[in-house]
Formats: sequence, structure tokens, C-alpha cells
Amino acid sequence: MGERRRGTRGLGIESLPYRVKMYSNNQVLVPASLVRKLGFQDVSEAQVTIKYTGLEYTFVTKLLKTKYTDSRQFTVPKELREKAQIPPGAEIEVVDIKPLKRGQ
Repeated sequence: MGERRRGTRGLGIESLPYRVKMYSNNQVLVPASLVRKLGFQDVSEAQVTIKYTGLEYTFVTKLLKTKYTDSRQFTVPKELREKAQIPPGAEIEVVDIKPLKRGQ
């Protein structure tokens, strides 16, 4: 018998780019399946490129870690949200994620 899963089924996103909604706290999810595929389990800081309304924006951010899963979240910087007029709940496209710092 195989290993038994707990919790809900993930999003099934395993490649870049992908589309996702920004949470009301201005954070964006990087699904566990994508984190594992890219080998980002120990990455703490990354350069992220997103696309919103056809325009691309690149910024450096911390990848926030959850306690029990491989998924990560990052916050879209306030200056960028104001400049691009990205409201909470907006759907954005994550174009690229490049690791900058590994470890805690």
C-alpha cells in the first residue's frame, strides 16, 4: 500500500508561469508541488517576476514558510501594489522565481 495523504489535495501547479489570486493580506501562494519541483524547500529569499494587466514587475522578497507543508508565500511590496494598482484578491501571473538566499 502507498503512503496515505492527509489534508486537502493541492493545486497541482508544477511549472512556471502560473496564475493565482493574491490573498487579502497581499500575499501570493507558491504551491508545494511547484516548490518541490523547483527544489526551493530551503530557499528563504527570491527574486520574483509577476505580470499584472500585461505589465511585468520584478522584485526581491522573502519566501515565507509554513510549518507542515512545502508551500511558500510571498508578499507583494506595498510600493509595487500602489504603482501597479493591484487590489487584494486580484489575479496575477507569477512568471519567474529565482532563488537568492538559502537557509533560514
